[in-house]
Amino acid sequence: MPIDITMPALSPTMEEGKLAKWHVKEGDSVSSGDVIAEIETDKATMEVEAVDEGKIGKILVAEGTEGVKVNAVIAVLLQEGESADAAAAPKAEAPKAPPAVEAPKAEAPKPAAAPAPTATSSTASIAPAPAKTEGGKTFASPLARRLAKEAGIDVSAISGSGPKGRVVKSDVEAAKSGKTPLKAAAAAPAGAPAAAGVAATGMTKAQVLALYEEGSYELVPNDGMRKVVAARLTESKQTVPHFYLTLDCRIDALLAAREQINASAPKSKDGKPAYKLSVNDFVMKAWAVALQRVPMANATWAGDSILYHKRSDVAVAVAVPGGLFTPVVKSCDTKTLREISEEVKDLATRARNKKLAPHEYQGGATSVSNLGMFGIKEFAAVINPPHGTILAVGVGEERVYADAGQVKIANFMTVTLSCDHRAVDGALGAELLGVFKGLVENPVMMLA
Repeated sequence: MPIDITMPALSPTMEEGKLAKWHVKEGDSVSSGDVIAEIETDKATMEVEAVDEGKIGKILVAEGTEGVKVNAVIAVLLQEGESADAAAAPKAEAPKAPPAVEAPKAEAPKPAAAPAPTATSSTASIAPAPAKTEGGKTFASPLARRLAKEAGIDVSAISGSGPKGRVVKSDVEAAKSGKTPLKAAAAAPAGAPAAAGVAATGMTKAQVLALYEEGSYELVPNDGMRKVVAARLTESKQTVPHFYLTLDCRIDALLAAREQINASAPKSKDGKPAYKLSVNDFVMKAWAVALQRVPMANATWAGDSILYHKRSDVAVAVAVPGGLFTPVVKSCDTKTLREISEEVKDLATRARNKKLAPHEYQGGATSVSNLGMFGIKEFAAVINPPHGTILAVGVGEERVYADAGQVKIANFMTVTLSCDHRAVDGALGAELLGVFKGLVENPVMMLA
């Protein structure tokens, strides 16, 4: 029987992607592990490998097609002895029991099988493939079954993105978050909590356009990245109870330490220093160390539980054309300032070129967003779920202040901490921010 090759979910939040390039054509033989296509998501361009061996019988989605839904069939793989006719022909429906005058009372009526979708063209829109079943049992990994049970979701209601439609962990997480709708044919057990979703709000496109004179604007469709950013931040503001804490940090000692360290950097023959630390490198280090010293604030809300993270995995917001990346510096508290500087620069460069792998921008418990380089004095950032906090950093600038009745001038930086009140309470957030302030104002303590 031909095997459907479906649009893979390259991350738990992926809903659709662009089929950028095929590396195979119809009739080509492939083996498990061969690269067959390239997929562009809102975050990166990734290679797709074959999970079975066989021959490409039919390509259903052409190169360059955008908006291909996760689990949509993009090609058909023929196994040994199968012909291309089998790939082109519609799949037969499962046999239905003939109507009987008197059905046996002990046997429950069998539901009719839904007809399989047929492609009308190579770029046809195809519904997500349901999880493969055998004898009424859904193919799913043990972990996926356990997570579905804990969430009160019937695993047979979830569309699988694994090999041959197998339900995997990411499918369950997508169903729990409402990113992938459950199949109507199988409902959650009675009394079980429904999967979370985000209500659509705001004006429609037609309502917005009606307010402006035609020809007075340029209408530019949103790309995948902008759609995901909009959906994620809307979800955050609707479902995460934010509160904000703001304070000023005096950074004269930090600036002096930065200048001293940069001046001591070894130089190449052409006089170029081996490294150059930024204020943000110190901020990242101080924030990571502060989370270790206030571990209860290094937290993520997880429905009926809270995750308290052992490592300080700190994401850093990187602006790219049309959107935003948040690559994660793992174990940031254990790294030197130079290591943090080099890693952030590398992640930012590859983020702007869309060359990050999913594991490099997923996870983490907190984020740092720094707009100081744009002259922004202070702002409140939106939490990036499932993070429990995000630190917004403003510009460092000279300010006048009073000290023992005398007017003085020093360098200050305003920071605002956004907290998820479900995981981090006000007093805990204030304690965390106070520890951070102490580290920034006395940078040598980051090394203690």
